[in-house]
Amino acid sequence: MSNKSSGINAGKSLLRRRKAARWADSNYVKKVLKLKAKVDPLAGASQAKGIVLEKVQLEAKQPNSAMRKCARIQLTKNGKQVTAFLPGDGATKLVDEHDEVIIECIGGKMGRAKGDIPGVRWRVIKVNDQSLDALLRGKVEKARK
Repeated sequence: MSNKSSGINAGKSLLRRRKAARWADSNYVKKVLKLKAKVDPLAGASQAKGIVLEKVQLEAKQPNSAMRKCARIQLTKNGKQVTAFLPGDGATKLVDEHDEVIIECIGGKMGRAKGDIPGVRWRVIKVNDQSLDALLRGKVEKARK
């Protein structure tokens, strides 16, 4: 027999039991204490605006050998610097220093880096309020700031 209380007046003790047990779940703890918002440079937001400081090339992790094109970006909301991936063939030519970009999470497991790019958790989706994907496909021309 289980040691859970049962019966007509068991509601309050079952509720208390469930409340205590939820603290064993790490996702619940992160959500309740807002731990992601405290350490995340985007402060819990899905996207953020920033200024390109420099373009960098990062070496892919083993067993791949490639130079992944990335950019160092300073966020306008809090001044923190992050490294964001430039997806697509020739994307590095479309992004210049001091351009205004919008970044979003790449979507690796548990908010960590994805694929073979070490320590990169974000990717560029817009450059000077124009979609990077549309720029790469030639649908729009790059705006002059």
